[in-house]
Amino acid sequence: MTSIALRSIAPPLPPEPKQSWLVRRLGPAWPLKALFLGFPLWWALGLASFAFLIAAAIMGVQMVRRGPIRVPTGFGIWLLFLLWMFAGVFVIYAHAPGTIDVTGPSPVIGFTLRATWYLAVTIAMLYPMNLPPRVLPPQQVVRWMSFLFLVCIAGGVAGLLFPHFQFTTPLEAIIPGAKADGFIHEKVHAELTTSSDFLGFDQPRPKAPFTYANAWGNNVGLLLPFFVYAWLTSAKKWRRVAAPVVLAVAALPIALSLNRGLWLGLGILAIYATAVLARSGHFAALWTLVVCLVVAAVLIVASPLWATITLRLETPHSNERRQTVAQVVTTTTWNGSPLLGFGTNRQVTGSLSSVAGGATPTCHQCAAPPLGTQGFMWRLVFTTGFVGTALFLTFIGVQWLHHFRRRDPYSILGCMCLAVSGLFFFVYDSLESPLFLLFLGIGLMNAQRQVGVEPTETSPGPELVVVGGRA
Repeated sequence: MTSIALRSIAPPLPPEPKQSWLVRRLGPAWPLKALFLGFPLWWALGLASFAFLIAAAIMGVQMVRRGPIRVPTGFGIWLLFLLWMFAGVFVIYAHAPGTIDVTGPSPVIGFTLRATWYLAVTIAMLYPMNLPPRVLPPQQVVRWMSFLFLVCIAGGVAGLLFPHFQFTTPLEAIIPGAKADGFIHEKVHAELTTSSDFLGFDQPRPKAPFTYANAWGNNVGLLLPFFVYAWLTSAKKWRRVAAPVVLAVAALPIALSLNRGLWLGLGILAIYATAVLARSGHFAALWTLVVCLVVAAVLIVASPLWATITLRLETPHSNERRQTVAQVVTTTTWNGSPLLGFGTNRQVTGSLSSVAGGATPTCHQCAAPPLGTQGFMWRLVFTTGFVGTALFLTFIGVQWLHHFRRRDPYSILGCMCLAVSGLFFFVYDSLESPLFLLFLGIGLMNAQRQVGVEPTETSPGPELVVVGGRA
């Protein structure tokens, strides 16, 4: 085991005070438990977009107080990425070719928010590695994540039944100008769906309890494996029986969400699950999975859902737009700032096809999206440059290589998240809750590789210990 000494010179921490009411009621890992089990409440209060950040801050304080801090193999690469990302603050006002120059505090606010999210997902990864299993059982984390999956499906079904339901949240009511500012309004306003007209008619797309329909699809794809494992292996028979019913109900909002990325992601998950079962010799479970997939395919094709799915596939309105954005991002970054990128997003001049172009009352899609959107991969390239992107992907690759041969359930679940995220990074803006969930999955599978003494309750200061190695 390799160790990296990073000791502080601060005096020893005093003994922990008497346990608070939250710890007594919810357990020592209460921030993560409250985050997942309380998510319907956070959404109703207008806090859904900030709940992950708040929970991460509390989790970080807990880890520092406990010390030493264990980190996964390859964490040095991740630290280099974070340092490289932070260096982007020096180019947030730099001119990007073909874009509108940025002024004022907006670039600083945007950069700070994104940096905060990167720190939050780092804490999510380290948290399950630094609380003893008796304090934070990994199977309990999986059950909490499966609950959030149920919340997503409930939000999707409710959106199909009541597509126009929305209300002003308490946070929205107290923030000055929240209704006038489109970005803030989307973050704090509660509504079940968003409407899209790219099929030729208005189609409500579920998004609760998240801000956007694509974020709903991204989170559903990442949470699905945890739900399937938690419920199909549950000691409670009613959960094992109810799991197929829940998945059948989930098919409705998933199909009507028009999320092609989610549909492809589910295909990747099915293929990966088939390969894992075959490799492990669980042929009975393998045939059960194959039969279920065939039955589900037949039912979908025979239902009205198939017409919606085929119509969506025949109207790929965003394909050319996404390809153009990716090309412009790559070219602009290469020509303007290939090493550091530009730190923040930029708005292009005019449209992607003409300097004089832009949105019109009859063509909102004619406006070019900001560079650094339309996919997390393009955000990485534009905001951190090709070096930052390489560091991020290298860390992800290290996690895959160290775990894809392992057969414990948490390594399998983590690798499923890595596999489906490889697709989602190209089509979804994953920086926020999806990246939090992915890194929590990485933390769970690394927690199974830990060796040595469990973290103590108090420590004279933080110490980083690299955990892992060859399987």
